[in-house]
Amino acid sequence: MGITIYACGQDEAVLFRELAHRLGVMPKITEAAVSEANIDLALGNRCVSVDHKTHVTDSTLLALSRVGVTYISTRSIGYNHIDVGYAASVGISVENVTYSPDSVADYTLMLMLMAVRHAKSMVRRTDTHDYRLNGVRGRELRDLRIGVIGTGRIGAAVMDRLRGFGCRILAYDTHPETAADYVPLDELLRLSDLVTLHTPLTAETHHLLDRRRIEQMKHGAFIINTGRGALLDTEALVQALESGRLGGAGLDVLEGEEGIFYADCRGKPIESKALLRLQELPNVLISPHTAYYTDHALRDTVENSLTNCLTFESRNQHG
Repeated sequence: MGITIYACGQDEAVLFRELAHRLGVMPKITEAAVSEANIDLALGNRCVSVDHKTHVTDSTLLALSRVGVTYISTRSIGYNHIDVGYAASVGISVENVTYSPDSVADYTLMLMLMAVRHAKSMVRRTDTHDYRLNGVRGRELRDLRIGVIGTGRIGAAVMDRLRGFGCRILAYDTHPETAADYVPLDELLRLSDLVTLHTPLTAETHHLLDRRRIEQMKHGAFIINTGRGALLDTEALVQALESGRLGGAGLDVLEGEEGIFYADCRGKPIESKALLRLQELPNVLISPHTAYYTDHALRDTVENSLTNCLTFESRNQHG
């Protein structure tokens, strides 16, 4: 069977060719993101694989349907870049992939440690050969109460790691799935020294931490976001950081990151004022949506995307 793989980077392409050969799949690989302009690349293939960086428009979904595509495997856990309901209405099933939660969980712990030990300002000072101790001392994780919002595979993996540090952990999830000390969201925000976000982005969770909820947090608390940028009201976050109400943040994702993250922007102006302001702050760590990006997780993503397509074809042949 054939699969068209859109927006495929060079590192992914190597894995797709290797694993597709082993699985008996013929991949049609392109670096171009899926759009109406390159629908012809999907001709003859009922299954396509897309990346998480591209917003797949309804018109693109309709065009895919018209050339015979009936299945999309998105190389991500989240679906917020595809209208799954509209896809179903034009005859296309959409499924995500699973990959090792350890990649994001490890990265989340790294951001936590860097935030509470003021790593950004320390590195900036030593880069200018200022080796004095900062007047602000770091904090130890074992002395903190950590609030985990979203306790799926990644949130649960984060909690497993935190237990090794001896942290006190509070959890919030609308559908609790793991053993944890679950509390209402408002209580978690009020009691936690650090809050980390691992819930999917949906209409209900958009700006889950808005101005009102950020104001409920403990004075000097930290926020870590390795989920999706729009879980946070960025404007409210900036104001809370600038006023000193929050102690700092570690952000691997950001509202408006599209077109900036994953691109070389050294020679052009950055249009996101929020990103520029956050990067100026000495207590805010920014990274370009890279928490998932490990060799192990990438291999999982590619293999599971291919497996999803094979499973779909098998179901339809025997259905």
